[in-house]
Amino acid sequence: MTNKRTPEDVTILPRDFHFDMDSAREGHWLDGNPVATAIFNAMSLTFPDGERLFMDAVKAYRGKVDGKLAQDVKDFIAQEAIHSREHHLLNNMIDREKYPVAEIEAAIAEKIAFGRSGGPMRMLIATICLEHFTSMMADLMVDLDVDGSPLFSKTEPSLEHLWRWHAMEETEHKAVAYDVFMEATKGWSPFKRYFRRSLSMLLITQQFTQNIAEYASKLLVADGYEPDAARRAVKTFLWKKPALFGSGWAIWLSWFKPGFHPWDHDNRDVMASWKEEFSLVAAE
Repeated sequence: MTNKRTPEDVTILPRDFHFDMDSAREGHWLDGNPVATAIFNAMSLTFPDGERLFMDAVKAYRGKVDGKLAQDVKDFIAQEAIHSREHHLLNNMIDREKYPVAEIEAAIAEKIAFGRSGGPMRMLIATICLEHFTSMMADLMVDLDVDGSPLFSKTEPSLEHLWRWHAMEETEHKAVAYDVFMEATKGWSPFKRYFRRSLSMLLITQQFTQNIAEYASKLLVADGYEPDAARRAVKTFLWKKPALFGSGWAIWLSWFKPGFHPWDHDNRDVMASWKEEFSLVAAE
């Protein structure tokens, strides 16, 4: 069977935007909702170190790729570097005297160090799993509804643009690391490749969802929630309503189909509208 690849008409464009983060100093910047803000802050805290790991994971295999994929890798690295920079700035807006940001960042750094300790292939497999997860959430984020209003509808526009831009670019480059993985594992049997990526997805899904829930709950406790109430509120948001994680089960399950490729879920039509939106943002 011929290995699938990213469609030729999908091009990756690093967009060097700088977003105004000042409104994030106000606390519950995401629609005035403490739970939503805690969850998105928790995710943002993972991005700077996490995306540096993603960059290093594909850099390790640049010698194995050429042509369009080599250019895609270069542009993937550029996009992730800008994402890391902007989320680092957003994270600096969180009140570190009120919230346990340093504690959460230390926990993230420890997990990233463990991921790196396994060497380039473990880093690459972690990257393809997490890229699938983040692109899945990016796709769903457009349609999330909280108490009858679309998510981000009451958020300061610059911060909404930050998250929508990040979501668009995660979708745009969602298969780059996977294509690198397919090249780097040409010598593997199909079963070995399938087994490693499937087992890794199960482990990483459990760890990633648990970590985000834990970090968000800690942020809510600093807001005055009782620990049990914080955990319940986060669990509801992630898995029940609006179900940031739970709504994507069909796309998540597609990973376990033999012959899977991220572009089996072809959402180029959604990407086209996002690209138009951010062409306008760039012109402002």
